[in-house]
Amino acid sequence: ITEAKSMLISILARFLGALTSLYMILCAIRVFMSWAPGLQLGKLDYYLTRIVDPYLSIFSRMTLFRTRQFDFSPIIALAVLSVANNLFSTLALTGRLTLGFVASLILGAAWSAVSFVLSFLTACVLIRIVVYLLKFNSVHPVWMVVDSIINPVLFQINRLIYRGRV
Repeated sequence: ITEAKSMLISILARFLGALTSLYMILCAIRVFMSWAPGLQLGKLDYYLTRIVDPYLSIFSRMTLFRTRQFDFSPIIALAVLSVANNLFSTLALTGRLTLGFVASLILGAAWSAVSFVLSFLTACVLIRIVVYLLKFNSVHPVWMVVDSIINPVLFQINRLIYRGRV
């Protein structure tokens, strides 16, 4: 009986892992489509929106993951799906989960999200410095968008460094 139970758990975990992987792909497609508002895929767009937006909206309602200019909530939504996918994969292979493993998956996903945002911001700052040093057109709309990304972060860093000084 335990062999049959273990096999059933493994099959169910593999199925749920495959569904989670597919849903992650659909979420990523939806996020990329939101970056190109002119991109419409007809009925596919309609169904994709109906399937994915309820999940993504759970995270977009959390103000912790949004700034005035950007919404980082899709990164967190995909990280949660990644943790679930890893849990299902591990459950399918081993048949059991430990609290330590679950905690390590959650910490790993959190670090991946944070490191992605930090890498993105670092790349924006480095690109902006290069543009400034090469004296390219720094009032081009592209650079204004880059400035709108990095200025709030630089303001917070400046505030931390010069805290309490007039």
